Amino acid sequence: MIDNIDRNIIKATQTGLPLTPRPYHTIAKQLGLTADEVMERLQKMLNCGIIRRIGAVPNHYALGYRYNGMTVWDVPDEQIDNLGKMVGALEFVSHCYRRPRHLPEWSYNLFAMVHGKSQADVEQQIQQIIELLGEYNRGHKTLYSTRILKKTGLRI
Repeated sequence: MIDNIDRNIIKATQTGLPLTPRPYHTIAKQLGLTADEVMERLQKMLNCGIIRRIGAVPNHYALGYRYNGMTVWDVPDEQIDNLGKMVGALEFVSHCYRRPRHLPEWSYNLFAMVHGKSQADVEQQIQQIIELLGEYNRGHKTLYSTRILKKTGLRI
């Protein structure tokens, strides 16, 4: 599992990396480690599944992206892996994933989050997804965000 050094690295990063030019060096200095040791231990924790990812979590609203829509798609299950990779590769899709259907009420199995500065921007992006999915698009909906949900990671 994790030792005290890993635990201290998790505690130092659980609210985000320091906003410095060299965040791993900042953490290393704070903990009395080398930057290489911090990065190696984080990589080990990633590889072992102790932590799932290290990434930026932008506040889209603060960046001017006030229209955030979770698009949900009904696509053939046998095509979902390929279609999901294609949709997820679009520059305006922040995340894309498969979810189980809940028939008969909910037929959607592919979810993709899109962001725009206007509703027209989001509608244009949705149209691009429609064109990309082509005949595999058997229906879709867009669920717009009405508030910001607090996103948090591992906490110790």
